[in-house]
Amino acid sequence: MRGLAASIALCLCLAGEVLAVLPDEVLDDPALEARARDISKGLRCLVCRNESIDESNASLARDLRILVRDRLVAGDSDEEVVDFIVARYGEYVLLQPTATGANWLLWAAGPAMLILAGGMGLLYVRRRTQAAAPQEQGLSPAEEARLREILKD
Repeated sequence: MRGLAASIALCLCLAGEVLAVLPDEVLDDPALEARARDISKGLRCLVCRNESIDESNASLARDLRILVRDRLVAGDSDEEVVDFIVARYGEYVLLQPTATGANWLLWAAGPAMLILAGGMGLLYVRRRTQAAAPQEQGLSPAEEARLREILKD
């Protein structure tokens, strides 16, 4: 009984991605369907944000999957399909944005911040080690007299 429950749980876990693409969306030509699935895995669902349209159950993702398949059936190449969708929805729809144009700034920002933070840390440590040690000052005569008075009690 335990084995049956484990088998059912495993099947349900693995079927999550398969459930996103509905049977009425699947193309008859296996080569076109494979191309459509490949393109769909690289396009972001605009509702789910971090899921591809191939994995998402959102209605907008379904519309985009159908659009991809319609463009492929019309004879567009993979690049033409992606360009068509990017022209409509912007580069945000790509799960792997290109590193061209203004996007290079986003790609370079992480490493640049790491280098800047490391440089600032090194500068702080260097200044800290070169700083003069604070000199100890003795007690003033008034403070010594007050201390003696406190210790007498």
